[in-house]
Amino acid sequence: MKCPMETGQNEILLAYSSGDANAGDVLFLDGHVPGCAACRAFVEAQRTVWDALDVWEAAPVASDFNRQVFQRIDGQVSWWQRMLRSFEPLGLRPGITLAASAGVILMAGLLIQRAPAPLPVPQRDTAQMETVQPEQLVLALDEMEALSQLSRPVHAEKANSEM
Repeated sequence: MKCPMETGQNEILLAYSSGDANAGDVLFLDGHVPGCAACRAFVEAQRTVWDALDVWEAAPVASDFNRQVFQRIDGQVSWWQRMLRSFEPLGLRPGITLAASAGVILMAGLLIQRAPAPLPVPQRDTAQMETVQPEQLVLALDEMEALSQLSRPVHAEKANSEM
């Protein structure tokens, strides 16, 4: 095992100084701490803290502590209530909440009515091909051959002999 201070495993030294380390760590640290200045300083500082905590006694809690806490909690006012309190002398408090509610409903209605603009369809840069069935291909080739025969020039001599 390496030095806990060098590897950043301060929790092992903390457990060792509080007496909560496992037996394997205790055996290693009993031999390591006296020879390592950094670990020794850490353990001594932690033991000083633990000794101070053992000696320290908390102040007694007042008998009406819970009552005082609950009074403070009940006395706290939210920012919204503080803002509305300023309108109480004028008698506007119910009107403000009604106006705010109407404004929210109006905004919701306007947002619902407005239809979003259609998104543009992206142009494709590649050519699109249609699938053709074999029967369609044969029929198309036959029609092309017939059209090509019609577009050939007819010689007068062949026309007379064929008639």
